[in-house]
Amino acid sequence: MQSWSAASVPVLPGQGPQLRLYDSADRQVRPVTPGATATMYVCGITPYDATHLGHAATYLTFDLVHRLWLDAGHQVRYVQNVTDVDDPLFERAQRDGIGWRELADRETELFRTDMAALRVLPPHDYVAATEAIAEVIEVVEKLLASGAAYVVDDPQYPDVYYHAGATKQFGYESGYDRDLMMALFAERGGDPDRAGKSDPLDALLWSAARPGEPSWPSPFGPGRPGWHVECAAIALSRIGTGLDIQGGGSDLIFPHHEFSAAHAECVTGERRFARHYVHSGMIGWDGHKMSKSRGNLVLVSALRRDGVDPSAIRLGLLAGHYREDRFWSPQVLEEANQRLHRWRSATALDGAPDAADVIARVRRYLADDLDTPKALAALDGWATDALSYGGHDTEAGATVAAAIDALLGVAL
Repeated sequence: MQSWSAASVPVLPGQGPQLRLYDSADRQVRPVTPGATATMYVCGITPYDATHLGHAATYLTFDLVHRLWLDAGHQVRYVQNVTDVDDPLFERAQRDGIGWRELADRETELFRTDMAALRVLPPHDYVAATEAIAEVIEVVEKLLASGAAYVVDDPQYPDVYYHAGATKQFGYESGYDRDLMMALFAERGGDPDRAGKSDPLDALLWSAARPGEPSWPSPFGPGRPGWHVECAAIALSRIGTGLDIQGGGSDLIFPHHEFSAAHAECVTGERRFARHYVHSGMIGWDGHKMSKSRGNLVLVSALRRDGVDPSAIRLGLLAGHYREDRFWSPQVLEEANQRLHRWRSATALDGAPDAADVIARVRRYLADDLDTPKALAALDGWATDALSYGGHDTEAGATVAAAIDALLGVAL
């Protein structure tokens, strides 16, 4: 699948400190230690509606990681999927009287346009679930052969399921107890009441063909992929083992990331799918988490249509720490617009304070678990000094603007 166009990234002199990120499995901040090529798999959208600010916040988080890796001199192999075949997509398409494929294509294109406008660096591989059917089938075959999966005894719909207890380490990523797992499984796409399962927590690998749904041939009958195995198969086929980061929103910790990691670990025999599990917080609006089911969405495309500068959207989302659940509001946007104006005015001056110290501090703060509030505050201080007192460095404004572009993705 075609990705979106990449914004140019200025190359800065020197390098910042080693990146440290909070690992959801270890429950602590620790160093990220990639080789020459850093690898990252971030779960993409299910394209049944437009990109909202919750999506944008997640992809901005991993865009910062991408940019910091580039700044550190790494090559980056970044893979993202599109779940273009799933129940929510079919339900929305039926509701709106549109073909599921047409809906998926339309919303995926809107997402690409939004990401390009926000200057999010595109993934190296942008893969639709429907493009990875063969890889999914291969993973399911291996899981069946090893005894980690089974076919339910249902002549009409012989679905394939994964044994939740197939790996001894299952549950290490989330750290959740079974009661919480069961509650979240039912809430987030699981089917605990499906008759014929060995355990209510077992996850769907292959859904046997249903009337009115797309299906593909397989050794276990026509059907389509389950959600979790899709990501495991795409990550393994595009990156392989030894993944540096598996990322997404905090609502994916369980069941999605727990199961996708377990599927991959069963296939490869590895104890741990990714070296780091990184998750961003939720964005709220009007007192609640922003979600399609609630209908309280602030859409990136709607803000853009209203003339909001995408750089202001980035700054508004970066004003809070990526792991925190936080709220969007008119005040957040107004403060972001004011900050953007001050930075543009300061970097346009003929003379400004020296840039080296503020760039070093921004690098240090971002390397410390993406501490964007401190990074923005450091730049605010530099801009205030520049606007209040000027300076003798005629290149400082351009140098700081390049650093803001390279590290924060904000175009001045």
